[in-house]
Amino acid sequence: MATSCVPMFQDPIDEDPVENPKYPEIVFYAPVEKNPPNTNFLPAFEGQTRIHGIRTTTNYSSTIITNQLTQPWGIDVLPNGDLAITEKSGSLRIVKPDGTVGPAIKGFPAINANGQGGLLDIAVSPNFETDRMLYFTLSLRSSLGSVTAVGKARLSEDQSALSNFVVIYEATPYFNGTGHYGSRIVFDKEGYLFVSTGDRQSLQTRNNAQTLDNGHGKVLRITTEGQPAPSNPFINQAGAHPAIYSYGHRNVQGLAIHPITGELWASEMGPQGGDELNLIEPAKNYGWPVIGYGEEYNGQPVGEGLTQKEGMEQPVYYWDPVIAPAGMTFYTSNVIPEWENNVFIGGLRSRHIIRLMIKDQRVIGEERLLENEGQRFRDLAMGNNGELYAITDEGRLYRIGK
Repeated sequence: MATSCVPMFQDPIDEDPVENPKYPEIVFYAPVEKNPPNTNFLPAFEGQTRIHGIRTTTNYSSTIITNQLTQPWGIDVLPNGDLAITEKSGSLRIVKPDGTVGPAIKGFPAINANGQGGLLDIAVSPNFETDRMLYFTLSLRSSLGSVTAVGKARLSEDQSALSNFVVIYEATPYFNGTGHYGSRIVFDKEGYLFVSTGDRQSLQTRNNAQTLDNGHGKVLRITTEGQPAPSNPFINQAGAHPAIYSYGHRNVQGLAIHPITGELWASEMGPQGGDELNLIEPAKNYGWPVIGYGEEYNGQPVGEGLTQKEGMEQPVYYWDPVIAPAGMTFYTSNVIPEWENNVFIGGLRSRHIIRLMIKDQRVIGEERLLENEGQRFRDLAMGNNGELYAITDEGRLYRIGK
């Protein structure tokens, strides 16, 4: 186990504060993004990108409690404080807060772990203390290709085995590619599951995100039995997948429920530029691949190169150049007071954790944490005692707190 103490400010204070009369109680600095953007697009409103920087003033530390995981992808916290972590190749690990890693737990159906696929996210049942159920997303494999699927299983009392794994939902159609599964999963305050899916990273399938007759490029809302949530917006629309909650998504890899408002927030990977933070609302179209703030990897426009279109939602915030945002969580403690109700997002390409301060559904400040670790931060979870946990593609599990 290795420990590194993070100082009060991660970087030397070499710039003066920036005044913002709307929030006189907050100290702001120049934007944290210093690199030039990939595109010349203008934001739709002030503060949509490159917002003022903020800095944590409470001393905190980061601890690598283990580096023995293998391509971890999803993390959630059990009621007893243990950490349930998926490994992409098809294993579940239970990790103690002291870093003790349990044996690999198997019991999953055939998955396609190539590319971006595998055993992906995990969500602990809100009723775990009575039902002991865990919910998973995975890239289910068949002769037709692979598909983002949701399954569930019961964790044994001694936390050593899963039983009765069953697939409850498949975001059809199947496809032969191995990219853009989405696959983040989170419970809402009513006990329904939000599930993200991707456009499957192909010109053949990306336009599926704009149509309602398929499960690609969507945020879905289902019951714990895999049925559409009864209040879903398209449940009575002929030809529409009744599980769809929102559409027009490229590859949502972060979902989190705001602890106060109950709102669903999502982080979404753009192409070259145009990573997004979105406030997800029912029946809304989030634009991909018609609008966006990025470009194709060859530098060409995506479609007509539009950033706005009537009937399509604007991101609350976007990044250019990209950070490759992955899992996210809200900080629900006051142990570090300035973090309370802020959202934290793992950055894969940027190799840091992003902290965003949100007021009135707008981002007002951004901070970058653990930049010197050089890790691809895949997912985050809130611990039971005011600490943040973060996993990285390289196999580390961090505890971040006082």
